[in-house]
Amino acid sequence: MKVTDSIDLGRGFTAKNRTLLAAMTNKQSNIDGTLSDEEIKWLVRRGQGDFGITTTAAANVTKAGQGWEGEMGVWSDKHIPRLTELGEMLKETGTISLVQLFHGGMRAPQRITGVRPISASENTEPGMDGVYTKAMTELEIDSMIQSFTDAALRCQKAGFHGVELHGAHSYLICQFLGQETNRRTDKWGGDIHGRSKFLREIIKSIRNATSENFLVAVRISPIIEKAGIYLNDSLELAKELCKMEIDMLHISCWDVFEQVGHANSQSLTKRFRSVIPDDFPLISTGAVWDTKDAIWLMNEGAEIVGVARVGIAHPDWPQNLSDENYQPQRPPFSVEHLENVDLSPVFIEYMKRWKNFVII
Repeated sequence: MKVTDSIDLGRGFTAKNRTLLAAMTNKQSNIDGTLSDEEIKWLVRRGQGDFGITTTAAANVTKAGQGWEGEMGVWSDKHIPRLTELGEMLKETGTISLVQLFHGGMRAPQRITGVRPISASENTEPGMDGVYTKAMTELEIDSMIQSFTDAALRCQKAGFHGVELHGAHSYLICQFLGQETNRRTDKWGGDIHGRSKFLREIIKSIRNATSENFLVAVRISPIIEKAGIYLNDSLELAKELCKMEIDMLHISCWDVFEQVGHANSQSLTKRFRSVIPDDFPLISTGAVWDTKDAIWLMNEGAEIVGVARVGIAHPDWPQNLSDENYQPQRPPFSVEHLENVDLSPVFIEYMKRWKNFVII
């Protein structure tokens, strides 16, 4: 099995290779959440660079779910025309296209949305200016499940191949999964089965509403101690999710090379592969840069190699992976280089926040 090999994703879809452009914040959307020309250009360039799967930035499913300025929206039918433009253009490149569906929860700042944030429980964190979230009621949870479903239907109508549910990085779905952020005593809390009910009900609802040939992927964080997400629970969650009608499981590792455990340390990728079916498409993302990294990750059990930063700087990264010695330039990058690979001034400015990524 090579990273350049195609992979059958089911539902009639085959990715031309085993590379995935992970969802990345880029702040290029318009103020109303509609896609800008710059964001479309940036994503299509990566599709043209032969990424097997191309994922949009996180797209908020309700107006009040917005986590940052310049965020993509899928909460209204007014977003469909530009989504359709992007969906059609990505399809022409031969990539499999996914929209990442998201709600910020306690990370949807009141200064942006104008309303008090919501979450699984009453939570706060630095940056919320002392504001505490409102614990969601049963009706609000049901309404949110419908919002995710409606967003998926918009993506299907726009011609995307599927969606990825953002259950990672301490956003709303992740807040339900965490022991610290979800302290509910009803059916939406308790053990990992209860805490994952919100995610599982979203999956069921989307699957029931969308067509049989619509992909559903789920992205989770294996460990976030601050939120109360621990590896054993995440492994149990993975086993449960893979019994559902999802098509890919995406683990967001930050650094795939980090080993976990004590006596017999293993990578997170290997740990997850050991508990899910052998043929289930597992995506692993974090700090992959060159061909040898990708080969190593696949040997650890990933069927699909996800990348973020290298895809920002090198849109044609997948085209070079047949060379086992391929080592693309590493940061820092000049502004001119980033402009030449279709980053807008807004995106470049955002990347300056990442230490040593842009030459300033």
